Amino acid sequence: MRKLSVSLAVCFFVAITVASATAHREMRAGYGSGPGNVEDIAEERGLDLTAEQRDKINTLRRVHLRDIEPLQERLHVKTRELRGLWLAETPNRENILALQKEVQDLRNRLMDKLTAYRLDAWQLLTPEQQEKIRPHGPWGRHQRMGGPGMGRDHEQGRGTRGPFGPPPGAAP
Repeated sequence: MRKLSVSLAVCFFVAITVASATAHREMRAGYGSGPGNVEDIAEERGLDLTAEQRDKINTLRRVHLRDIEPLQERLHVKTRELRGLWLAETPNRENILALQKEVQDLRNRLMDKLTAYRLDAWQLLTPEQQEKIRPHGPWGRHQRMGGPGMGRDHEQGRGTRGPFGPPPGAAP
């Protein structure tokens, strides 16, 4: 009986955690459509991009977003499937581990594409423009350190992202 109680408590904890994480993902739609998505560097203040730079960066961004859309959709579907496996009355270890590996592979592929996009866009900037964003890394003002209530991002009207920060694999 004790094992059953512990098992039920663990399943309940996992269900609550997954449900809150999923709800949090849905609420943060303003940040993009999931891992691999990018902020629009052409809208960064103070970079003084030329019209040609702005066009090239916008083209890169559109191509990147088009390329990652199928991966994001697959990730969303696989994440829902994984949640369903965890919520089963008797979770199947092998199925969960296999699906978790697929989810992580999709996240890794999205991050690889994001890195390639950022490197390509970075090369379009002049050294002076790169210096303006270098102190924080590419697109640094969007990266977060610390937890909620740390006062970051409020000036952009973004608030905090909840008690656990962005989901694993999320784009900065």
